[in-house]
This record gives sequence, C-alpha cells and structure tokens, in this order.
Amino acid sequence: MVMHKEHSSGGKCPVMHGSNTAAGSTVMDWWPNALNLDILHQHDTKTNPLGKDFNYREELKKLDVEALKKDLHQLMTDSQEWWPADWGHYGGLMIRMAWHAAGSYRIADGRGGGGTGNQRFAPLNSWPDNVSLDKARRLLWPVKQKYGNKVSWADLIILAGNIAYESMGLKTFGFAFGREDIWHPEKDTYWGAEKEWLAPSDERYDSVDKPETMENPLAAVQMGLIYVNPEGVNGKSDPLKTAKQMRETFRRMAMNDEETVALTAGGHTVGKTHGNGDADKLGPDPESAGVEEQGLGWSNPHKSGKGRYTVTSGLEGAWTTNPTKWDNGFFEMLFKHDWELRKSPAGATQWEPVSIAEEDKPADVEDFSIKNNPMMTDADMALKIDPEYRKISEKFMNDFDAFSDAFARAWFKLTHRDMGPKARYFGPDVPEEDLIWQDPVPVGKKEYDVEAVKAKIASSGLSNSDMISTAWDSARTFRGSDMRGGANGARIRLAPQKDWEGNEPERLSKVLSVLEPIAAEFKISVADVIVLAGNVGLEKAAEKAGYSISVPFAPGRGDANDEMTDADSFAPLEPVADGYRNWMKKDYVVSPEELLLDRTQLMGLTAVEMTVLLGGMRVMDTNYGGTKFGVLTDQAGALSNDFFVNLTDMSYYWKPLSNGTYEICSRQTGKARWTATRVDLVFGSNSVLRSYAEFYAQEDNKERFLQDFVKAWTKVMNADRFDI
Repeated sequence: MVMHKEHSSGGKCPVMHGSNTAAGSTVMDWWPNALNLDILHQHDTKTNPLGKDFNYREELKKLDVEALKKDLHQLMTDSQEWWPADWGHYGGLMIRMAWHAAGSYRIADGRGGGGTGNQRFAPLNSWPDNVSLDKARRLLWPVKQKYGNKVSWADLIILAGNIAYESMGLKTFGFAFGREDIWHPEKDTYWGAEKEWLAPSDERYDSVDKPETMENPLAAVQMGLIYVNPEGVNGKSDPLKTAKQMRETFRRMAMNDEETVALTAGGHTVGKTHGNGDADKLGPDPESAGVEEQGLGWSNPHKSGKGRYTVTSGLEGAWTTNPTKWDNGFFEMLFKHDWELRKSPAGATQWEPVSIAEEDKPADVEDFSIKNNPMMTDADMALKIDPEYRKISEKFMNDFDAFSDAFARAWFKLTHRDMGPKARYFGPDVPEEDLIWQDPVPVGKKEYDVEAVKAKIASSGLSNSDMISTAWDSARTFRGSDMRGGANGARIRLAPQKDWEGNEPERLSKVLSVLEPIAAEFKISVADVIVLAGNVGLEKAAEKAGYSISVPFAPGRGDANDEMTDADSFAPLEPVADGYRNWMKKDYVVSPEELLLDRTQLMGLTAVEMTVLLGGMRVMDTNYGGTKFGVLTDQAGALSNDFFVNLTDMSYYWKPLSNGTYEICSRQTGKARWTATRVDLVFGSNSVLRSYAEFYAQEDNKERFLQDFVKAWTKVMNADRFDI
C-alpha cells in the first residue's frame, strides 16, 4: 500500500474514498425517492471488454467442441489439493454450480437463469445457497483460460454440469451453446425486500401456509436460497408443508410435478451435502472477503476446512450408496428405509435412516474404508410423503429408464429455459426434437413483394393508430430476460393473448379481421403483415409531420398455431401496465414510472430509446382506449417532437388532480391545455430523463428525433428475430 505523507491540511488522504469508491451508500441516498434508472443501464456496453464488434456466434464456430468436452471430462477426476474432489470426482460440485445458475430462473419476469453467466457477480456469487460454488468456477478457470472467447462463462458453467452427469453415466438429452456473458452485475434485479439473508419466508407470503400467495415475481422461498429450505418451511421440518412450497416454487420455475420429482431426485442421485463443522465460523462471502482471498469466500478454519470437513449448507451426507454413479440409488434409499430427524455436525436438521446395513452406507469422501450415514432433506422426504409426488416417485423407482429420460429432459429444460427459441441454439448436440416450452414458430416466407403488401394495407381503411398500436402490442411482449414473446409467431391472435385486457380485444379483433385476409391473399404470415401495418402507420404519421421516411422491414416471420402454444406458460407475459400506451390494469404499490422502467428493461431498451419511443407514441395518438393523457400536441397523429417541446415549455405549469393525473396549464391564462399522467411528467421531472427530453425538443433535433424513433421502433419489432 502506498503511504501518503502528511500535509499541512491535516494529513488527509488526497484520494476521495468511502462513498465515492466503495460499494454501499452513495451520494444518491440523499434522495431515496428519486427514480433509479440503473436497471436500464444494464444494456450499456461500456463495461464489456469484448467490444461492439465481437460476435459470439462467429467465435463459437471456431470452438473445438469435442476437445472442450474431453477437457471437461478430465477435469471431473483431476482432484486438486487446494480443493479436493469428493471421492475423487467433481461431478456433484459442477452439477450444483450449473443447477444453481439455471435454477434462479423464474417465469413471472423471465429473470435469473444461467443464460448470462451472472453467477460470477454479486449478489449471486455470494448467495448463502451458493457457498463453495466459487471453488467450482475457479476449478473451471483453466478451461476458460484455454478456450478464451470461443466459449462464454455462461455456456461453460452449464456445459460443466452436463458433462458431470455424462461422466457418471447419464445419457443427457442434449446441449446448446449460445449464452452470452454479461459484464456488469445485475444488481437491480428484484430478489426480495428482506434486509437479511435467510429471513423467515413469512415475509414473502400473505400466508406461509398458502404458497400461492408468495410475492411476484419471486420463486425462491427465502432471500439467499435458490428454491426451498432443505430443513423445511422456515427451517422447521414438515415434508407435507415443504411439498406445497416445492410445488409452487417449481411451478414458478416452469416445472410441473413430474419434472419437480425428476429434478429433485436426479439432482440428489449424485454428490453430497456438506456440514461437518461449524457454519458460524465460516469466513465472509466472496464479495466481503479480504483482497488476499482473491475472490474466494467462506474460508473454513475447522481442521483442513475442505474435503470431509467442508461446510456449505450445514447438512451433512450423501443421498445414495454410490454418489458418483448415475443409478436408481436415490429412490431405493428413500423407500427402503424408515427415516428420523437428527442433527448434522453443523447443527442442521436432516433425515437419517433409523437403521441401515453397513454395505448400504456411502463411503467417506477421503477414506473409502469409512462408511457414513446417508441423509435426506425435507424436500426429499416430500417425494415420499406427498401423495402426488409419491406416485411419480414409485413410478420412477420401478422404471429406471423412465426416470433417466424424465430427468434428462427436465435437466435440459432447466438449463435451457431462459435461452428462448431454438433459433438461438448452437452446436453439434442440439436436439432435433421441437419442444413446446421453446415456443416454436415455423419459418415464414422471406421473398415477396413487400411494397405491394404495404399498398394493400395502406388502402385497407385502418387508422394509423390502430395499425401502430396492434404492431406494438404484438411486439411488446418480448422479454430479453428469457427471449420469449415478441411479434414473431403472431400469437397476439391466439389464446391467451387475444383476450388480454391490455390488447383491447374488441379493437384487436377488428384490426385482425382486416389484416388476416391480406396475409392470406399474398400467402405470407399474419405476423409479417401486423409489423408491416405498424410501419405503414409510422410512415403516414411522419408524412403528416412533413417528412418522407421508409421504415426498415425484415420479412420472414412465421405464424404459430394453438398446437405450438402452451397457453398457460404465456400467462406470465401478460402486461399489467404499458407506459408507452399510458395504460395500467389497476393501481399498484409500484409507481407507474417504475413499471415503465421494468417493461423497458425486459424489452432490452435503453433510457434514451425509452424516451424517444414514448414521446413518439404519445403524439401519434396511440394511447390505450384513445385517452388523451400526454398527447401534448395540437397535431395528434403526426410523428413530431411536440411531446418534448411542450413538456419542456416553461410557459406552462403543472397541477395535480385528485385522480392521479395532472393538468398542464397556461401560465398566462391559467386554463388547462393538456392532461398527463406520472409516466408523462417523469420525463420532465427526472434530471436524466429531462436531459433527453430537452435534447429531442431542440429545433435542430427534429429530424434526429424521427431517425431515432424509427431505429428504436425497428429494434422492438425485430427483437425476437434471432434468424437475422
């Protein structure tokens, strides 16, 4: 460390520190109610060292996949002294790493999952449920170093779990490359409101006895867990109660009962839990540890602190007789024995057999001549005690091939659910079978007379507002979190989307009755026609403002049908608010502007793109139900910068009304000129958003506004086009 000489000023360090350089409180804490735009900065590329020209898909083409897989197979049994492998095999550790990366996925907002490599960063790298996974990633580092940019951390973490299973005898369902790493912590993802790790789960429920009342969008039962508490609800054993929490948690991870049983049993067929020591004596997590730890955490002072003395969950023991072999040992162990509650050396509550033959016990991880008791978690016991789970478990116990196939498919779904459509998959092991949870869409026609279709749409009699709103509603469902939704497939014409309140079903039906015959006439997809109609509406709106533009269009979308659509799985994509169309389904605790930011981030848009899109949508008169809130122009329907010009005009003042809206009044006459919502006025009140609004209000930026709007619009329309 550089020692600073004292100066006459009092010897203070000349470098500003504390809140300026350390994570923790910041100067913005002075204004706790200020709108935090950080969630939109996740799309900023400044933190990415690969540069804007890096193309991961092109790098993947250079990857020697077989060599990589061979190296990972060798890694599994290449035990390192600094962190030795249990029974000489890292399979259990690598599987847990991949499981916990993928298992953070939740269907409500599509966030979490293993698709971005976010386990490298806080908070997930220091999650209590992820103890020792820092070691797993460090064991993978030589492989990542060798293959470099040709394989992302996100792909490598999941592939390591796949290879671990294969090395222990499971025939996996397949694997797809294509996950791209993030380079900035997703610290603005909402993981819960608790202020302490592993706080009682009651805080997440209206009633902890009714798991369906868990707060959305959460899936894990407690802050710091990936799914359920292995010791039972709030740490109190009750397998039937745990089964209820499992059913809800796994449902929120997109899994049904059979998949839940398969994943729980398959995850516990290999490896072990670790609790041979005092968990309270573990050192700080990686994000809190000293620099000498070099990114590792949870140092263990108990004896060797590793191997048989490792402490992670606090539970201690293996589930099966042969923990490095894929077999049916889990169900055989579970149903062959009676179980009772005991305490692990770390004091955790776990189930152990009342009696067990010596030959059925798993060996010690270091000395194979020593035999230890197996154990079960409360979640494991739930598979035996819950009636529905038991039926499935008994079926699997009696049909090992059925269990292996069910697990392989569920594991593939777990580790690929957040990758989106199959068009994003890459590599030699991509399964040929199309799966309904991949939201399949047939390939559409790419060669046709686009101008002729546009002319037909333009003469159809549809209003610009109807065409623009329908295209927007079709595309706005896209979630960059799990690559679901979007305009491709035209699922806006299918259940459940055609009946969503936010899609104005009556108006939507009228628009589709005009556009579908046009699609049939030209033998192209309705999806393409919907997007083209939006473009036609934009071009007409620009013409009304005095500009001639041509909105870019990429043909080739396909039309999904009901058989390709799992209606239940699309329910979480239903918008509850859309600030771009000034609509909320009802009043929420969360402010309208925060809901706007959430929608914007899921769509993959930046704060600037949000600003230009909302301003343009307002003046084109595309509000839900035709309301006039925020339509700050005397020329409604024209794509102009009037929204920003009038929002920033100081000849007006802003008066709150009792219904949560505002009047924009003339300072000279006092008369109301327009009405607006919080979503409108935040672009004038927030200092950052106002800077963007002022930019687009400038006289010399009228055309820039138009150009930026078209660019952002096209990005939204093509967000789900992974084929271009």
